[in-house]
Amino acid sequence: MSGNRYLLDTNAVIALLQGNLDLAKLLGKANWVGISIITELEFLSFPALTLSDQKLFQKFLKRVEVIDLNQQNSALLIEVINLRRSKKLKLPDAIIAASTLEQSATLITTDIAFKKLSNLSVHSF
Repeated sequence: MSGNRYLLDTNAVIALLQGNLDLAKLLGKANWVGISIITELEFLSFPALTLSDQKLFQKFLKRVEVIDLNQQNSALLIEVINLRRSKKLKLPDAIIAASTLEQSATLITTDIAFKKLSNLSVHSF
């Protein structure tokens, strides 16, 4: 379904930036790597974030695509709404799942909430 396309959940970004070698190896073979704008917001709003963490994250952002929410992307917005309603996901999780589906990617996460989405390719680490 998704080939070598990966969208990272916040916990995956944290693990990667902390030096998770398995994730680094997996992503090194990827054709595409992205994150949702939700992941960017969650990471940058972490209360204990240091200046060093922020600088490392800024370098990371230059290597991935950030999937934004905008009114012009009605397909993404409709998918978010459908997932939120039908699967009763939290809004941030619905946005991340919809972004993954829209990009035909595999979601990399340790969050078990995504396991209930049978049409979503999930890779746990």
